[in-house]
Amino acid sequence: MRISILAVLTASLIAVGAQAADAPGEIKLGTLYASSGPFSDTSLPLHRGLKFWVDQKNEEGGVYAKTFDKKIPLKLVAHDDRGDPATAASLYRQLITEDKVDILIADSGPALTSVAVPIAREHKMLLIDQNGLESTFFSSDNPYIVLIDEPVYSMWPKPLTDLLDRDGTGLGIKRVALLYSTNNFTETQADAVRKFIKGSNSGLDIVFDQGVPIATSNYTALLEAIRAASPDAVLHFGYVSNDVALLRNVLELGIKFKFLFCIYPSVLAEPFEKDVGNKALEYVFAYVASSQIAHAPNFGMSLKEYRAAWHEKYAKLQAKFDFNAVAGYTTGLVLEKALAMARSLDQLELRRAILGLSGQLKTLDGAFELDPDTGAQVGELESVGQLVPDGNGGLRLVTVWPPDLANGKPIYPRP
Repeated sequence: MRISILAVLTASLIAVGAQAADAPGEIKLGTLYASSGPFSDTSLPLHRGLKFWVDQKNEEGGVYAKTFDKKIPLKLVAHDDRGDPATAASLYRQLITEDKVDILIADSGPALTSVAVPIAREHKMLLIDQNGLESTFFSSDNPYIVLIDEPVYSMWPKPLTDLLDRDGTGLGIKRVALLYSTNNFTETQADAVRKFIKGSNSGLDIVFDQGVPIATSNYTALLEAIRAASPDAVLHFGYVSNDVALLRNVLELGIKFKFLFCIYPSVLAEPFEKDVGNKALEYVFAYVASSQIAHAPNFGMSLKEYRAAWHEKYAKLQAKFDFNAVAGYTTGLVLEKALAMARSLDQLELRRAILGLSGQLKTLDGAFELDPDTGAQVGELESVGQLVPDGNGGLRLVTVWPPDLANGKPIYPRP
């Protein structure tokens, strides 16, 4: 039997009409933010970055959803958890059971994400984890989570270890001292470095390896012990207060380690400029934040464009632009690409669409790559930089690794 072209077209138009009729008036995004408490400094820029994207899309008529073949306006349902995990847990449940959001987005950091992981799984709701980077959140038996904006902690030191392996050995770095605070964030990174060195043929040798309490505020004895071990490179993994205390003690003791790495000196400059001073920071290696390096995204605005648009939008608030602001915007862009691919708003279909972006999407955070079994981010790696004198009494940050992003070579040993 031959079916007329007219009949086929009629059936197609009916199907499209039915699809459009089924389209919701809005897609509801549910999230939390902390206006106060210990996490507000990271949560607010992250939330404003996400809101920036939502407002931008709504000004354009909404976000294109493949399943409805049209643009759908976005509604951001956001509650203030005040930085309290117990409050956050209650509000995550509210977003799912009362607000009936279509997409669930976690607040900033591990503490405020940790309570969401079991709740999302219980309700079979995909959790868009922005930067809760605990490796324990991700397992092959939990399909209700994906990590969007930064890699899990165990991936952070990869560029650093690559630098030591490929450039460091050529420079004469063989003996490594490892000092870290005993908490999951920093201990995980120390473990990653240790496994790399012990499992490679790099010629590197760990000559000092010690964990200390996070409350440590005086590193004098530890620094003397490290100096006695004669390392070529010293790697310190701690929080801001640990980095500040260690660098202050290094300056007081007059020690010039040939290579000294700390996590935060280039990422959060203010406490170091205030409590340490530029002299102690000269030639220190550190991570380079996504707000400090111009990755080449293949979707969305460039870093320069986004920074300018951010300051225009939030001029009255004088809102801080940092790596969290970049991360919140990146969350939105990933969701935009996923909605353009997803065949429905089913939670596992959304996850399938997000996993489909792995290896395809370049963001302001770097190359977007997900572990297909766990949903953990293993791309968007942290670059390594070195703080060098600018000739005018200040410091400039030189990116030294990876090579495709580097704008200078590492200076070794420290002058």
